[in-house]
Amino acid sequence: MHLGRVRCLTPLFSRLSLFCEDIMPKSHPTPESQSVSRRRFQKTAATTFVLSAGTALSRARAAGANDRVGLGFIGVANRGSQLMKAFAEHEDCQPVAVCDVDSNAMAAAAKKASETAGASVFQTGDYRELLERSDVDAVVIASPDHWHALQMIEACQAGKDVYVEKPLSATIVEGRAMVNAARKFNRVTQVGTHRRSSPLYHELAGRVQDDLLGKVCVSRAYRLSNMAPAGIGKLPTSKPPAHLNWDMWVGPRAEQPYQDNIAPYKFRWWQDYSSQMGNWGVHYLDAIRWCLGEEAPSSVCAMGGRFGVDDDRTIPDTMEVTFQFASGRLAVFGQYETSMNPTLASGEIELRGTKGTAYVSERQYEILPERRGQFSKQEDFAKPETRSEVSNNHVLTVNHARNFLDCMVSRERCHADIEIGHRSTTFCHLANISQTLGKRLDWDAKAERFTNDEAANEMLHYEYRAPWKLPTV
Repeated sequence: MHLGRVRCLTPLFSRLSLFCEDIMPKSHPTPESQSVSRRRFQKTAATTFVLSAGTALSRARAAGANDRVGLGFIGVANRGSQLMKAFAEHEDCQPVAVCDVDSNAMAAAAKKASETAGASVFQTGDYRELLERSDVDAVVIASPDHWHALQMIEACQAGKDVYVEKPLSATIVEGRAMVNAARKFNRVTQVGTHRRSSPLYHELAGRVQDDLLGKVCVSRAYRLSNMAPAGIGKLPTSKPPAHLNWDMWVGPRAEQPYQDNIAPYKFRWWQDYSSQMGNWGVHYLDAIRWCLGEEAPSSVCAMGGRFGVDDDRTIPDTMEVTFQFASGRLAVFGQYETSMNPTLASGEIELRGTKGTAYVSERQYEILPERRGQFSKQEDFAKPETRSEVSNNHVLTVNHARNFLDCMVSRERCHADIEIGHRSTTFCHLANISQTLGKRLDWDAKAERFTNDEAANEMLHYEYRAPWKLPTV
């Protein structure tokens, strides 16, 4: 990214920074520091914050079309292809390189990227070759979860800004190392919890923290599916297809024979590579803790197992976890893959307060007022209301990409900065560790250690397979 572009946008950013600072802090705030920010937030339309600033920057940058941000994409199947499509909607960036260990996926992505860029793009099966390129200003990482840490940290070391998909890491130790790398090398980072770029969620988070619902004591969300009885199936090991570099796919994890129900997408049901807690839970738990102004739980208790699906998975088909916060709140997440009938009245998360309940989705939130209960006195409850916006996964991803590109110029923290992504991903790791051990665990968020179980602390990381090593930063 050229300095000329940064200089020409300085007057614009002087105006935008004053506007943005008035409604959102530069770093993730503590609950105690938020009262003034919340009052200012409610006086300003969240939609204006997310979209108008991006529009102004897009117009300013259009004059310098030859100075478009060069993007390198690592992992270009499924979510990676969705990200390429989202970034393609912004004229101030262009793909210059793609990387994937599956040559078929890489060829298909390179064809689309070349059409977007108007020129051929660099292709490689080794992400380190992509990071060496001077035309790559930023990296977009959508590889399997167990690769995120190595690729993100090495990108920071190479001087690249990084958009990295959720869940941020495969372990809590990895996540903290990623935060350290971003700070040490002064990199702009965006984690793919794209609800952080939703005007609707921005608005609701401010209102909830300003007592819209009273004291929120319980929040809930669920991932619902019915994979019974066969799930991802039971398959023998086999020789990997010629177009897939299986050894590179496995990377730092222990050596694993190839199976057709691991790659490319079904790795999310194998604990060594991912989990449904990480895949889905991080979205909803991130939204819940954002709306409540919470950073981390003080304890966690998860139960579950493989109860109704007979397949090769190494994660539960049924799981429920309860997080408790020191502030006096519970957050509940259920992963039900043996039934998919609704669990909530509507929406994807439920915030239950003493004055009312909010049901929230990507497109809408609805406020249901509370009623007077046993021995309760007359009081003001929330008013019934519904707020909606036109949105979906693609729209939110486009917004999230816009915020990342804008912050590359301003050097401000993104909506889902690396620390935010790490804290939210930590919830998922805590749940998986608790379920594996079958124990309620107490968590020290400052030290990032369990205080009541050393076996749990041993699960904060794993030993990488040689020659891979987690960089020390």
